Amino acid sequence: MKKQNRTALITGASAGIGATFARFLASEGYDLLLVARRVERLEALGVELTSQHGIRCEVFAADLTQTTAPADIMAYATAQGLSIDVLINNAGLSGKDAFAATPWSALAGEIQLMVTAVTELCHRVIPHMRSKGWGRIINLSSVAAFSPPGASLLYTGIKSYVLDISQSLDMELKPQGIHVTALCPGFTHSEFHDIMGTRNQANKLPDILWQQPEDVVREGWAAVMKGKPVCVPGKVNKLIASSMRPLPISLQYHLGNRLNPFKN
Repeated sequence: MKKQNRTALITGASAGIGATFARFLASEGYDLLLVARRVERLEALGVELTSQHGIRCEVFAADLTQTTAPADIMAYATAQGLSIDVLINNAGLSGKDAFAATPWSALAGEIQLMVTAVTELCHRVIPHMRSKGWGRIINLSSVAAFSPPGASLLYTGIKSYVLDISQSLDMELKPQGIHVTALCPGFTHSEFHDIMGTRNQANKLPDILWQQPEDVVREGWAAVMKGKPVCVPGKVNKLIASSMRPLPISLQYHLGNRLNPFKN
């Protein structure tokens, strides 16, 4: 059944968690705007979901490492008469070389993709959500956000930013009917490690550390609908995250909200 013609924008939707979110939300009756670089995959997925669920599905090819991509995406949505009620900021990557040996253009692209674009898309969809008094935003962080920083990696710092900004936005926007959740999965079966060239290392990890993307998506969606600002899916990941932080996540959120200088 249609969800009042609500539309979900999903980045990184051509595979993995992004494609799984697309299938899940289509089954729930949401119209979709799917974004990724691989437009052929998006189009095939769009045909599949339209046929199976009778939803509207638009696709837009964009490289979110480019600074103009968020504005281009929203301009396309407007041109198609789409207003975004659900945002899934899923697109991501991880560098695999030492920081000093990596060209600045690659590092800048990583930051643009997972920090600036995530933040800008949140900012661009909020006005419509506010006008409707309803909205849902899921930002893909990682269980790595709870871990100590890794040598040469921007990834843990970036995912920590996503975790923190998601909670901050949720504090601000929840009274207006907008829920924001940082979804923090661990190792998830997808093409991520193939694309990053780390499949051999990933295959050496024990099975107990791995989750299916369908489980990650179900837990993440249940969390945002319930208004939970942080979702660490899976018992093993919850144990890992809780062992690395001195205060429980819920207590950190409560203290941050109570001490918010902008709160009325």
